[in-house]
Amino acid sequence: MPAVFVAIAAINGFLAVALGAFAAHGLRARLPEDLLTVFQTGVQYHMYHALALFGVGLLCMQYGESTLLRASGWAFVVGIVIFSGSLYILSLSGIRWLGAITPIGGVAFLTGWLLLAAAMLMGRS
Repeated sequence: MPAVFVAIAAINGFLAVALGAFAAHGLRARLPEDLLTVFQTGVQYHMYHALALFGVGLLCMQYGESTLLRASGWAFVVGIVIFSGSLYILSLSGIRWLGAITPIGGVAFLTGWLLLAAAMLMGRS
C-alpha cells in the first residue's frame, strides 16, 4: 500500500501542476476573476494534499502499514476528488450548486489530518 499512496501522490502532484499551468495560461483570458480564483483554490488544495498523501506513503514505508495511516491516505484521496474536483467543475461550468458539495471534500481533508495525527500518537495502530 505505501507504494500505491506514493504513486497516487505523484500522479496528483503532476495533475496539480498541469492544472495550475492550464489555469495560468489557458483560463486567465476565458474565466471571470472570481471563477479563476475558485479554480486556483482547487489547485492549491490539490497540491497540498498530494504532498500529504506522499507523506502518508513515506510514513507507511518507515513505520509499516496501519489501519489509521491507510484510512488517512484514502481520506486525502477522497478530499482531492471531491474538494478540488468540485471546484474545477464549478469554475469551468459555472454551475454554482457544486459549491454545496465542496465542504464534503473539506471534511475528508480534515478527517485525513486527524487520522494521521491519531496514527502517530497511537503508535500507528
